[in-house]
Amino acid sequence: MQSLWNYLAALSTGRIILWCYALWYVVNVAFHFDPTPRLWLTSVGLSGIIGAALLISTQSTGRWVWPEKWVTFRLLLMPFCVSSFAALVKDAGFILIFPPTWQENLTGLGLIALFLSVVLAVKRLKP
Repeated sequence: MQSLWNYLAALSTGRIILWCYALWYVVNVAFHFDPTPRLWLTSVGLSGIIGAALLISTQSTGRWVWPEKWVTFRLLLMPFCVSSFAALVKDAGFILIFPPTWQENLTGLGLIALFLSVVLAVKRLKP
């Protein structure tokens, strides 16, 4: 529990935003889940292709240097989330990234607000 406390206390603004994206994704996948293997396999394939391109784009020297493992994970995960989100919400009545019902929007926003409240409380209590 202490390591979670320390992790939340040390979160940068950028990482907090990424966690909010992840929470929004999870809520919308939960509401619009489709078990079709083709959707998920296509997302994995796109993740591999685009993730590899993102990894290549991080290189500035002629010698390959792997980014940190969590950076590599995020560079591979983000294309998966984007492609699966796009496939799941197709023809579902979304406006940009916002679901068609208030229940879905409030669930996502409520979970994000809860997360932000916890992070803020931890950061204020951490000496």
